[in-house]
Amino acid sequence: MEATLAAPLPAEPRKWRVPGNTGIWVGITCEFVEFSILFCVYFIARAHFPESFEQGAPRLSKLAGTVITLLMVTSSYFIACAVVEMRRNERRRSLYWLLGGLFLACGYPVAKLLEFRWNLSQGITGESGIFFTTYYYLTLTHMVHAIWGILGMLWVIARQIAGIYTTEDYSGMEALACYWHATDIIWLVIFPFFYVLV
Repeated sequence: MEATLAAPLPAEPRKWRVPGNTGIWVGITCEFVEFSILFCVYFIARAHFPESFEQGAPRLSKLAGTVITLLMVTSSYFIACAVVEMRRNERRRSLYWLLGGLFLACGYPVAKLLEFRWNLSQGITGESGIFFTTYYYLTLTHMVHAIWGILGMLWVIARQIAGIYTTEDYSGMEALACYWHATDIIWLVIFPFFYVLV
């Protein structure tokens, strides 16, 4: 007598998709193109005025740069955790991660403004040389993008509180996470270029 074991049905393959939505990827691509151009300006300026870059970097606050880096990376982690919790249908936990991410993200412009105040008290302005002109232009442009991300967080939090996101549809939250990670990646390039001078 042969016992036939019913083979389990193969799990339906999960359909692969790009996280977020098309619009956010167009925006991220534009952000990367914009900063690619700005990084070209950085390298051209550095090639023509190497002594200005060598003398300028030590005058910046490495502490401020490090704090901003920690705020950006940690807030990105929190936003990613919010997406993971949403996938698990843990709405409340997802909201808590979003709120934590927002809190840390708001620390970035505060830290940057405090750093700018410190710079000005040290006589470091945009007219202090090509290094500082490039520094202010790149970091202020990045801060604009970060503020857009913070506004996006507020929008996603409002939608999460309203119960709009579900385990089947949370692409808006994914779009935020993608944008915030892209902004984070750009900061991780800016940080060594100015504060460490790689």
